Amino acid sequence: MSRVFEFDSAIVRTPGVSVVNGMRADRSATPKYDGVVREHAAYVAALRAAGVTVEVLPALEAFPDSVFVEDPALVFGDGAVLLRPGAPSRMGEREAMRPVMERHFATVLELGDGELADGGDVLVTRDAVMIGLSARTNREGAEALAAALARLGRRAWIVETPAGVLHFKTACSLLDEETVLATRVMAESGVFTGFGVVIVPEDEEAAANALRVNDAVLVGERFPRTCELLAARGYSVVPLPVTEIGKLDAGLSCMSLRWKRGT
Repeated sequence: MSRVFEFDSAIVRTPGVSVVNGMRADRSATPKYDGVVREHAAYVAALRAAGVTVEVLPALEAFPDSVFVEDPALVFGDGAVLLRPGAPSRMGEREAMRPVMERHFATVLELGDGELADGGDVLVTRDAVMIGLSARTNREGAEALAAALARLGRRAWIVETPAGVLHFKTACSLLDEETVLATRVMAESGVFTGFGVVIVPEDEEAAANALRVNDAVLVGERFPRTCELLAARGYSVVPLPVTEIGKLDAGLSCMSLRWKRGT
């Protein structure tokens, strides 16, 4: 049986020029378009180096945040779910993703009106899919997603995202099937009972959004203590530039949809 971080396929979307107008908490920190493009290219190269076949979708200039393809859809080897992003400006992204999902997956489920859920609030673990309630994922959306996951033969846990955290995975990521990387606030929330938890160093909280892909753990290179911490624990760390992407309140998991065919 494959592990939940084993992937052979991924979808990404080229960042549009409009990405510099993407949503962000700090409006004074404007990302540089050329920098976003370079960071995205390094990310795609890292996925391919990890053994993943990557399909690159064209830019969607009408949707500045559309480079973050993880939010409007959730994918597995045997099916996909079209989500409903919690930010109204992103709602059209799921319709752009619909034909892509239908091309790749025989089963494509979807959430209904008022059922809001972002993929950034979904963490897939060995035993269940964790769905974090947040400003972008409401109770209706989480319950509808749990029902869709049940149709795909998967169990869901609905949990609370700590106050002030944009997405559940802003503050955590899966390192292996028994271990998560998390901020101290997330670790102390109690949602990871039964897991080993590695806490990111102080002042490197954004490093918690790492991404395990096969044998590689992708981590922002601007978080050297986290990179050293994980390397010392035996993980194969791949540091990646995330400075401009980080200005958009985003991280490494956001930029791709990943699955293993047939699982």
